[in-house]
Amino acid sequence: MNRSLKFLQTLQDYEKLRIVRYNSDNFDLDRMRTLLKKLGNPQESFRSVHVAGTKGKGSTCVMIASMLQACGYKVGLYTSPHLVDIRERIVVNGEQITPTDFSRLIKLVEPIVQKSKPIPTYFDVLTAVAFKHFADQKIDIAVVETGLGGRLDSTNVLKPEVTAITSISKDHMAQLGQTIAKIAEEKAGIFKPGVPAVTILQDPSVEPVLQRVAQKVGAPLDICGKTIEFSYRFESSRMLGRHNRVCLTTQTSRFEHLAVPLFGEHQAINCGLALAVIDKLKTRGIPIDDTKAMEGLARTTIEGRMEVVNQTPRVLVDGAHNAASIDAMMRAVGQHIPYDSMIVIFGCCGDKDVDGMLERITSGADKVIFTKVNSIRSADPNELAARYVELYGKMAQVADTLQDALSIAHRAVTKEDLICITGSFYLVGEAKKHFANGAPTLPQVTPQY
Repeated sequence: MNRSLKFLQTLQDYEKLRIVRYNSDNFDLDRMRTLLKKLGNPQESFRSVHVAGTKGKGSTCVMIASMLQACGYKVGLYTSPHLVDIRERIVVNGEQITPTDFSRLIKLVEPIVQKSKPIPTYFDVLTAVAFKHFADQKIDIAVVETGLGGRLDSTNVLKPEVTAITSISKDHMAQLGQTIAKIAEEKAGIFKPGVPAVTILQDPSVEPVLQRVAQKVGAPLDICGKTIEFSYRFESSRMLGRHNRVCLTTQTSRFEHLAVPLFGEHQAINCGLALAVIDKLKTRGIPIDDTKAMEGLARTTIEGRMEVVNQTPRVLVDGAHNAASIDAMMRAVGQHIPYDSMIVIFGCCGDKDVDGMLERITSGADKVIFTKVNSIRSADPNELAARYVELYGKMAQVADTLQDALSIAHRAVTKEDLICITGSFYLVGEAKKHFANGAPTLPQVTPQY
């Protein structure tokens, strides 16, 4: 594994760069197709579902995969980024690719990459490894999340059965465009002629773009809550506690009052989209047992989203990394997790909509501690704190590391309070690693103001 990781680190990794031009020179699908051809075009050996969007992609993919697996299919799941271990990205029937298989496939790909011009990127190689692993494992269907955008994404070499677009909001604006409409056009680049596409109710500027691209490509587009009958509601019961329920009805499916397995109104919407994908797969000749699919949905779990990683004190991690997802997380916490006060430990990448995220944080946080994330793209926590004071006149604390931030939070927290770590998947991954190691007692540090 170590040798494999060292090789990957030699490749261009656009996940880590502050600024990258989003064009066909840097994001070259012909480069990806050439790499896959030399591997025997593994992506042609299985059917697929392709999912793009700004937020909710991972959750939607996991719900789809869980339902398909419960129906008896061997399912590949490809998502990004990972939280702790790179192997989290490549999963078959709930099992991560083994270290042995990962190293073997990297060893297979390495000489091909070294002889290639232009050289494939980090994400190209991981995507190729995922597709080769899925082919080797003889999966029936893969559920694949885009990495960045859609039109030029390495995953956009698939010939999917269904495409899906989750919620679109401002993110990666330097690469995808300065308006939500431009971002939507890039996401809609995954639409394929004759392949059904589904989405949710979007920002008013987004739907016309999706409709236009779908019509131009020849992809029939349905919208949950518009052309597909969909509704959800929040309720509380003794058995399930506080939760959401969804209903979705089409000519081929009737899903009624299903409990959403994940917290938050946004997850109810993601659940509706996942159900719509399952319905469209039926129309593509893929048999679905609704009862088994619902059992699979009920078993869905996902790491790093509204996940409680420690009980005393209570610590919640969520990978929300733009304004819309921070807002959704804050509302979900308010609905599902009772607490007296909330201490937010926040770190983000500097190329994000920082002001938008700070606005959402101030609506729910009683205390904020800013820290760095483990990326060269990290925003300076001192600058974040200064901006927070400038915008809202509220004091904030600064910690150089997550461990220091947790130490500061631990001094202030009571048993009825909640510590929330958010702003970046990098930060969430670091937190999960910390608490998985037993969360040792932290040294006290002096907070910086």
